[in-house]
Amino acid sequence: MNFRETLKINSNNHVEIGGIDTLELVNRFGTPLYVMDEAYIRSVCRAFKGALDEHYGKGTISFASKAFSTRAIYRIIDGEGLTADVVSEGEIYTALSAGFDPAKLYFHGNNKSIRELKYAISSRIGHIVIDSLDEIALIGEIAGENSVIQNVLLRINPGVEAHTHKSVQTATPDSKFGFSIDNGQADEAVSAVLSAKNVKLCGFHCHIGSQIFEKTAFVVAVDKMTDYIQHVKSKFGYVTEVLDLGGGFGINYTDEDPKFSSNDYAEYVVCAINALKKALEIKNLDKPYLVFEPGRSIVGEAGITLYTVGAVKDIPGIRKYVSVDGGMFESPRYALYGSKYDVCPAVNPLSEPTQTVTIAGKCCESGDVIAVDVQMPDVKRGDVLVAFSTGAYHYSMSSNYNRNLTPAVVLVGDGKADYIVKPQTLE
Repeated sequence: MNFRETLKINSNNHVEIGGIDTLELVNRFGTPLYVMDEAYIRSVCRAFKGALDEHYGKGTISFASKAFSTRAIYRIIDGEGLTADVVSEGEIYTALSAGFDPAKLYFHGNNKSIRELKYAISSRIGHIVIDSLDEIALIGEIAGENSVIQNVLLRINPGVEAHTHKSVQTATPDSKFGFSIDNGQADEAVSAVLSAKNVKLCGFHCHIGSQIFEKTAFVVAVDKMTDYIQHVKSKFGYVTEVLDLGGGFGINYTDEDPKFSSNDYAEYVVCAINALKKALEIKNLDKPYLVFEPGRSIVGEAGITLYTVGAVKDIPGIRKYVSVDGGMFESPRYALYGSKYDVCPAVNPLSEPTQTVTIAGKCCESGDVIAVDVQMPDVKRGDVLVAFSTGAYHYSMSSNYNRNLTPAVVLVGDGKADYIVKPQTLE
């Protein structure tokens, strides 16, 4: 289990987060329950921003909204001086309804609808990241109707194969994202944008995947992107103003993964910055405005999910199932990617394990599993379990499958707790 100062075992031998006993949270808010640690979120934001400011000085940390999009998170990252990337009308709306400055938003997506583009441009969104050729003309037309010059970036596929799950690799040759450098699509897009009306090319974006621990992958991405920037300068006479290197920094889910402090996460940024500064000098390129897009690494470990144990079913010689009141409707990543999680009892969390169990959900699917082969002490109906590192892509991907209610989200800090997403009702 990845404990820290704000997620620890208290004097009662209970799991505590944000200064509040998890059993107190269950008594107040029920289960299943998403819980987010505000102090940890802010500490990671500050580490990323501090590293960028200290080692580069010209850029922004742009929170990847898809990890966790709520009004509360936009208010937090805005207070910490971050910008945000958004990938849908809903994420734009949520950010704006939280009072977020639209000029600080980067709008991504491989298939933005006309309706979404109209909403983004009429809202005066800061940058749109173009991901298809026909999008260029659409943006130009809509920008003209709004009497604006729309700032854009081109999403480039640099062909970097990050060592991660195939479902979250985004820069391989066979990807729905971006314009490939190798097959000439990137040059075609540059030419089209430079000749388009009401559109200003500000620079380039890339994103090589998610849950990446191998820092050398980002160094390779920097090298390929600066090579392309040099090529574009030579071929088109265009000097790149903005370079967005995306995110995808890996976090700790189980003991199989590295354990990082907030400052450790900043090393991803420092590594890429050092590679970029070296490349700019060698290739005689102007210093661009630099953007990073961490999402999971800001909110992932900040979140836990609390469950109540229900049925316990032992199939002799095969498996023991401990079922909880959640499932794939609120924890979909095992079904999608086979993702692994640490799970422990909220009471006496470090008790000596006596059994190997599978934590199962309540949905009518055999694949509705939260964690497999978990070492666990004896547990019974009514006990509370804690799943770690559920702050990213849980609430975002939650559904009402089987007409289950999506859990509420509670923000905790300094011994206080309150809803940031209220519970659903049957109505």
